[in-house]
Amino acid sequence: MPNYKGTTYELPSDKAENGKLNRLRAAVLGANDGIVSVSSIVMGVAGATADANTLMISGLAALIAGALSMAVGEYVSVSSQSDAEKAYIAWEKEQLKKLPGLELHELTHEYMKHGVSQKTAKLVAEELTKKDALRAHLRMHFNLDPDDINSPWQAAIASLVAFSAGGLIPFLAMTLTPGPWRVWATAIAVLVALTITGYLSAVAGNASRVRAVARVLLGGVLAMAVTYAVGVAFGTAIV
Repeated sequence: MPNYKGTTYELPSDKAENGKLNRLRAAVLGANDGIVSVSSIVMGVAGATADANTLMISGLAALIAGALSMAVGEYVSVSSQSDAEKAYIAWEKEQLKKLPGLELHELTHEYMKHGVSQKTAKLVAEELTKKDALRAHLRMHFNLDPDDINSPWQAAIASLVAFSAGGLIPFLAMTLTPGPWRVWATAIAVLVALTITGYLSAVAGNASRVRAVARVLLGGVLAMAVTYAVGVAFGTAIV
């Protein structure tokens, strides 16, 4: 079973707040992936050809494939995590049933490791055990709330929606803008969108806004520039 060293205990309100921030961060990152992935592909194709139908088909394929890939990946990842969490819960239930005295001693010791005196730690452990032993042990040992097991389907749908929302920005900019302005309109739309996602990711992570925005803008611009250059080079070679 997992090593208990280095674990921390969070109050329910702290865990709920962290859960909201994690979901916001995941949504922002999913949208950012959609923006960068789809914009890079449509820019690469735009560098190779100005044909509107080709741009639309390639952009649509990138949008659908990327969204489905993100959804499947998130489903597999969260499924593995939830399976592990359910295994922790089952194991802790069994331990509490077979060795309640040892589990109480273990919980007391964990609080002592956090700087609490033996007397106070024992009192806290006894009170939490009487109230809800399983919840107390899961929070201390695994930082896990048995009522907050992530759903793979919810995670997959959220990823699909976030990626699609981000990917629609460069796709629509590229396909709806008149020919001579497609590349510039897409680049501007992507820069604005990345600025927003960079700022939101910084807010969610309580990090530097300037650094976060600069980082996503640099990555997005570099990805679009490289794929556009590749498209131009290969498009010219094919012609």
